[in-house]
Amino acid sequence: MSAVRGDRLIVVDVIRGFALMALFLVHMMESYELYWAAPREDAIIHGIFLLFMGKSFSLLALCFGFGFFALMRGAAARGVDFSGRFIWRLIVLAAIGSLHALIYRGDIIQLLALLGLMLPLFHRVKSNQVIVAIAAAFLLQPVLWVQFAAIFLGGGPGEAAGAALAGGDPAMPIYLHGNFGAVLRENLVDGQIAKWAFLLHSGRILQIAGLYLVGMVLGRIDFFGRLSANGRARRIALVAAVVAALATHFAVAAMSHAAVPQFLSDDGYRLLSVIVGGWFDLAVTAIWVLLLCELWLSRAAVLLIPLASVGRATLSLYILQSLIFVPLFYPFGLGVYDDWDSVTRLWVGLCGIAAQLVVARLWFARFRYGPIEWAWRSLTYLRTDIPLRTTQSRAG
Repeated sequence: MSAVRGDRLIVVDVIRGFALMALFLVHMMESYELYWAAPREDAIIHGIFLLFMGKSFSLLALCFGFGFFALMRGAAARGVDFSGRFIWRLIVLAAIGSLHALIYRGDIIQLLALLGLMLPLFHRVKSNQVIVAIAAAFLLQPVLWVQFAAIFLGGGPGEAAGAALAGGDPAMPIYLHGNFGAVLRENLVDGQIAKWAFLLHSGRILQIAGLYLVGMVLGRIDFFGRLSANGRARRIALVAAVVAALATHFAVAAMSHAAVPQFLSDDGYRLLSVIVGGWFDLAVTAIWVLLLCELWLSRAAVLLIPLASVGRATLSLYILQSLIFVPLFYPFGLGVYDDWDSVTRLWVGLCGIAAQLVVARLWFARFRYGPIEWAWRSLTYLRTDIPLRTTQSRAG
């Protein structure tokens, strides 16, 4: 099946759509964060977290880096430097994410936008080898290793990271007992401080930065546009990713044995688990990308097509999910977070995915962009005449 429609690579839309649906399932299992007030993991929750938690946002970060390259390439083809406009575009996106974060503290739009400000700087680096080396340095988590060394050598700044990873969530009592106004106030400042502290101490900031650069390089080498030409290398990479995933998964499992904490403090053990667990997430992320590419080149591609529409409306659907399910789970709304077991949350999540696939397909039969994507594009160019309906596009 063709990977291109117009100026879009459909397979990238498929990956982005898959990532959004996977992230939605994680959020459903988490009851939009309320699960962590009293976590009780069972086989369903463990399976969803193992397959998708930490991998879905990584896929979105990879696609974000690729999307940046596509925008810059398109502008360069028109003889335009898009760097300034891209920075403004991210400022608008950060504002959208900040508004969304008032409803759902776990918003990732704000994070993706703010970290994206680094991309125009790295775009000026012409050597792919240098970019890959920098990306690898980010993904190796040097800051966490420094903190781990501080703990291992007898305490110091690294203890703060271990304590933060083990500590409770100060915002949770508000989420469990506060009204809508209290949740908004908590998410305005204190909830965001707790979220960013977790992102910093868990290594996710450097992980996303590294994946941005990987996505940019994949664009430069036309990885997604030349899928049929690099099949052998892609399959070798898939085998390597599977081996890496198994090795890191069993390494994390081995750390849970009683023998390990004898050599490490509890904080050191937690930090080492975070580092190796992050590598496991990266390996599984690579597996998902490579598997989806393989499926796209097979007869199964017809089953992936609906995900492309979802991928084109990622921003709109991501926010819509929160607007529906945060009031459903939180006590200021229906408060079903402690009424629905994991089976119920899974079935509701799967039905929600089916509904989003249908809605996205129907929407793009008439429109060119998702509604929030259109508003974002209009604010990016400071224009209101950007065609939304497909009939407007044809008339133009």
